[in-house]
Amino acid sequence: MDFALILLLSVLPILVIAAGLTDLTTMTIPNWISLGLMLAFVPAALAVGLPLGAVAMHFGVALAALFMGAALFALRLLGGGDAKLMAAVCLWLGLSGALPFALMTAVAGGLFSIGLLLVRGSPGVAAIGGPAWMSRLLQPKGDIPYGIAIAVGALAAFPSSDMVQAFIAG
Repeated sequence: MDFALILLLSVLPILVIAAGLTDLTTMTIPNWISLGLMLAFVPAALAVGLPLGAVAMHFGVALAALFMGAALFALRLLGGGDAKLMAAVCLWLGLSGALPFALMTAVAGGLFSIGLLLVRGSPGVAAIGGPAWMSRLLQPKGDIPYGIAIAVGALAAFPSSDMVQAFIAG
């Protein structure tokens, strides 16, 4: 196996994990993460041998995800970093991975949100010591870092993507 190819394909898992952890601890997803995913996609796609038509389709799926994310952002249902990360992830996943990604992200987001809301509703939980990010996370009316769900969805869907399938076939 080609080490450089494996390194290129590792970009998605590494960066979505970084996004999830950063969102958990800071309630933000830095632009460099989404930008890194976008910049690494074309070399990775060409390295695994995706045809140019498939690469174009991946860009179309990412653009559709960006429009959907922008609509959710406008409705105040999603943060801007979340919307950009979802589009960058969809660039890597393409059509074959977009539906599993959406489903797994929704399930992970729902479970994480319910769990967090239950913990936040417990008496005295806000008084628990710990790092500042944990206190912020446990605030009763605080935001929910959806980057965690996006990371889970991306990691679950990545094996079904054209990128990984082309790597396995190659």
